[in-house]
Formats: sequence, C-alpha cells, structure tokens
Amino acid sequence: MTETTDSDIDVNGVTLRVREAGDPADPTVVLCHGFPELAYSWRHQMAPLADAGFHVIAPDQRGYGRSTAPHQVTAYGIGDLSDDLIGLLDHFGKDDAVFVGHDWGALIAWDLARLHPQRARAVVGVSVPFVQWPAPPTQLMKMVYGDRFFYILYFQQQGVAEVELDTDAYDSMAKILWSAGGVGFAVAKERAGEPSPIEGTGFLTNMAEPPARPFVGPEGPWLTEADLQTYADEFARSGFFGPVSYYRNLDANFDAVRELGPERLTMPTYFIGGTLDVVGVMDPAGVERMRNLLPDFRGHTALDGVGHWTQQEAPAAFNAALLGFLRSL
Repeated sequence: MTETTDSDIDVNGVTLRVREAGDPADPTVVLCHGFPELAYSWRHQMAPLADAGFHVIAPDQRGYGRSTAPHQVTAYGIGDLSDDLIGLLDHFGKDDAVFVGHDWGALIAWDLARLHPQRARAVVGVSVPFVQWPAPPTQLMKMVYGDRFFYILYFQQQGVAEVELDTDAYDSMAKILWSAGGVGFAVAKERAGEPSPIEGTGFLTNMAEPPARPFVGPEGPWLTEADLQTYADEFARSGFFGPVSYYRNLDANFDAVRELGPERLTMPTYFIGGTLDVVGVMDPAGVERMRNLLPDFRGHTALDGVGHWTQQEAPAAFNAALLGFLRSL
C-alpha cells in the first residue's frame, strides 16, 4: 500500500495541513471534505487511488484541523475556499485536477469548476448534487421552513451554534456522525415526530444518543472509537467557528456565482450518493437536475444502505465507483 504523508502548505494567505499519496507526476485528484470532517474522512481512499496511478491530495480545509482558522466570517466565502485549492494545484505545478467533493466539499468543487473551469479536469460530487439557486439560499429556506427549525438557518447567527458544538466536541461528533449515518438516519426517520420549533431547538437537540462504537454500515464497522477520538481531538483544538461560518457565506456565494450558469461545467461530471442520505431526502430531484443541466454529466452511483458519510460508510463500493469514473476519463 502506498504511504500517505502529511505536510503544511502555504496557499492564499493561509497554511493548509495536506495529506498526500502517490507520484506527483501522475494525474492529480483533490479530495475535498465536508462538515464537520477532516482530510481524515478520506483515509480509505488515499492509498487505493495512489495505487491506481493517481497523485492524491486531501487538505484539512481552512478552519478545520491543523489548517489556519481565520476569525472573520467573510474569510470562509467561495472565493477564498476555491483559491485555496487552486493554490494547491499551483504548489504542485499542476494545470488541472479532478476535484472530488463530499458535502460542503461538493459545494466548493461545483463552484470552483464554474469559477475556474480550466483548472477542473472533472468533478465528482459526493452526497450534495449541483444546484443553481434561483434566489439567495437562506431566503428560500426561510420561505420553506417558516417557524420550524432548520439547521442552516440556525447556523446563521454568530456565537450560537459554535458554542453549542464546542461545549463537548466528543459528544457533538459522536451524535452528528451517528445521526447522519445510514443506520442512525433510518432509526431517526422511523421515530420522527412533529417538526421542532425554532425557539429552544439546537443542532444536537433531537439527535439520538449514539450506540457503542464501532458504528456499522453495509460493509461492516466504519467508525471506531479511535476514529471518533481523532475527530473529537481535532475539533476540541480548532473549534467550530470556521466550519459553521461556511454556512454563513451561502448568500454571498450565491452572489459570487449567480451569473455563472451550469453551461460552464463542460468538464465530465459524476455523482455518488447513499440511499439513506438525508441530503437525498431534502433534494430528491438532484440527480435528474444534474442530468438535465450539466453538459457532460456521466451518471451516478447510488450506494445501498449508505447514509451521509458516503466514502467512510462503504469505502470499497465508493472506491469502485470513483475509480470506474476516473478510469473513463
């Protein structure tokens, strides 16, 4: 198995902790994690991709892990987030790369491909499909949810969500990873009652107490106690302000790319999602929308019994789907 190394790389005014595997002379694949994760979430992909002939880089995005965490909300907008990744390509002397983004990483990858289409050889969205918002996202969410709690709207107020999550990083990560995983989501769906009101509801309020580790998915154990402790230790050190602030830039990001339509995504695109992913419940038309809008959409893979933590819950099936697409390029 190819060795994975960690290094600190200065780009775009910040320092990113970057995991790397494979020969830098090979085609580059950039793995972009989501909320609340780390480059560690790609631990099952680094060596297999490198062994298949790819140069693989996975940063802790700004605000996460050992990377720089600016104190200004505006530092987490799509301009800086995409420029960080472009800076990594420049650092390695690469003209382009395949960007694979999970959750928030997918949002970044889709927008990076619109902002810098010449730098994206291809894009793979994981969990979160491409979306062309017709209006500022939080405006639409307020219209849909009214006086009901919705976590993205809850995240908009500074000093609230991060305090809740920072109070006990271990407990926060355990509940989040369990609740959005395939088994946890299926259990929560069965027990779902009336929607919670905004008043008195936090992000963790309705999340079930997770079972003992390991968490188990379609391919067996996917999150051990050691895995959970890795996440908990990193978030206890870095805090949640940066990660939550990504959401506080949704409307600004909308303004930044509103004139850049899906026709700019002329590169090959692909999608991988789980059949028990909460995002699929919130956006059931995502795949069909991509098929209709993206010029070179090459299909999708649905991983049965997999929840939101796609590449962690079923790494063998995920890697097969990803490598199948990469080898088709």
